[in-house]
Amino acid sequence: MGERAGSGGAWRDSPAAAPPGQPPNPRAAPGGQQRDAGGTPPGQAQDAGPNGQPDGTGDETAIPDLLDRIAELEDLRRRALADLDNLRKRCAAQVRRAEAETRTEVARQWLPVVDNLERALAASTADPAAIIDGIQAVHEQALNVLARLGYPRRDDLGTTFDPTRHDAVATRADPAAADGSVVEVVQPAYGEGDNQLRPAQVVVARSG
Repeated sequence: MGERAGSGGAWRDSPAAAPPGQPPNPRAAPGGQQRDAGGTPPGQAQDAGPNGQPDGTGDETAIPDLLDRIAELEDLRRRALADLDNLRKRCAAQVRRAEAETRTEVARQWLPVVDNLERALAASTADPAAIIDGIQAVHEQALNVLARLGYPRRDDLGTTFDPTRHDAVATRADPAAADGSVVEVVQPAYGEGDNQLRPAQVVVARSG
């Protein structure tokens, strides 16, 4: 039955009393409402877990999607590695092909020099002056080939000694030459700067 609350005279429902000799019903709510098995009054939602679902349920539907995404990314990784390996092989093949073409071009430019040397050897019984003229012509032809390849012969006689351009094999006292200048070229150099094929072997003047 209800009881009056305070002096205002308002009536309110009191919890259902347990029969004599029995403990109170823990599911009984104020106002006579019954709680559910979890202790939650009717119409009130249970507490949600960290993922927005009721505690203990879990988001099992997301696991297959995550596994599919992992498989997709693994496939992309394998494809990228395969493409990179194919690119490396193509670049290596192009380098080998370019090197072979360069060697072929250089050898082709030297063929006329070899042909003229063979002609000079075939005419070895001819006039010695003609043989010398033929050898000089072959020599000039060889120098032209080196110049076309980017390695022209360099004349260093009288220049100041430079360790990046010259390899000193001896020194010589020469009053007529400036100290540290090249007074003799033992072996000429070919090319200039970074395109130098080899330095010149020289004799350098010294004072006294």
